Amino acid sequence: MLAISLGGSVLFALFSITVRDASQIPLLASGAAVLGIAFLALAAYSARATWQAGIQGHDRRAIVMALSGGMAAIVGAGCLAGAIILFMLSQRPS
Repeated sequence: MLAISLGGSVLFALFSITVRDASQIPLLASGAAVLGIAFLALAAYSARATWQAGIQGHDRRAIVMALSGGMAAIVGAGCLAGAIILFMLSQRPS
């Protein structure tokens, strides 16, 4: 289910890049937010898998899951930061 949500959010982000009208920035912002949430869910899954692999004594798997989960957390945080910036840019100045 996580792979489907990650794939769908990537496709939505790619779709929002192709839109060429006034709604492009809000679409990019929402695409980045959804992608960030999907990557943070992947990071949470990786944290749990790291814990389980460590308890079971699978050290290599635990290290790989920890590294991939850390990278997913970094990407997720970056996507959410980009979404916040894009939401702020889409606001009209008052």
